[in-house]
Amino acid sequence: MLLIPAIDLKDGRCVRLRQGRMDDETIFSDDPVEIAGRWVAAGACRLHLVDLNGAFAGEPVNGEVIRAIAAAYPDLPIQVGGGIRDEQTIQAYLDAGVTFVIIGTQAVKEPEFVARACGAFPGHVIVGLDAKDGMVAIDGWATVTDHEVTELSRRFEQDGVSAIVYTDIGRDGMLTGPNVEATAALANAITIPIVASGGITDIGDIAALCKAETNNIMGAITGRAIYEGTLDFAEGQKLADELKGKEG
Repeated sequence: MLLIPAIDLKDGRCVRLRQGRMDDETIFSDDPVEIAGRWVAAGACRLHLVDLNGAFAGEPVNGEVIRAIAAAYPDLPIQVGGGIRDEQTIQAYLDAGVTFVIIGTQAVKEPEFVARACGAFPGHVIVGLDAKDGMVAIDGWATVTDHEVTELSRRFEQDGVSAIVYTDIGRDGMLTGPNVEATAALANAITIPIVASGGITDIGDIAALCKAETNNIMGAITGRAIYEGTLDFAEGQKLADELKGKEG
């Protein structure tokens, strides 16, 4: 299981939000490229970048910083989300060296866009589904829909997405532990990989995800925990390697 550092971008800086609230941020660095280098040096095999301004604006805002990170680490798989609403944006990110684009709100509002994107950019599209009590939330988590996360995941699986990033919005940025049970249930309901997100606090949470009754959780995104020091990234990845290796 991959441990994937999150670099959340707001106004060109690396921040973390609590439960997605733009007015409840912690600034961790004015140099996101340096932050990316820190996680690469610690052994990261993938990065998760989020354009927070873009998610609210509906179009890329921190694209320059994202391009700089991709240029600095051209061999590192990078996944980017936030404000991806059209195929031109996807093409621009892929041209810049990004490996995967994450479609969130637009996937729920216009599911046909996901099908078109998968057709145009096979192997490069991930869908991000944020859920509260099993129901999908959109628009920066401001709106909880009547769509069940499992229902939509099955649809996007048929469209050909590479993975689902599943976030429990009640846990994100709160350091309260991931919703392992819900994540495992979703992973067992579909065949494409799940990337867990939200709530990871310490190395015990990594162990819990690795020991979940599913082999379909391919990664876990971690943010606040590795910035505030409640989780040592290198130790977390080492444990994930050991536990999944024993299972294999």
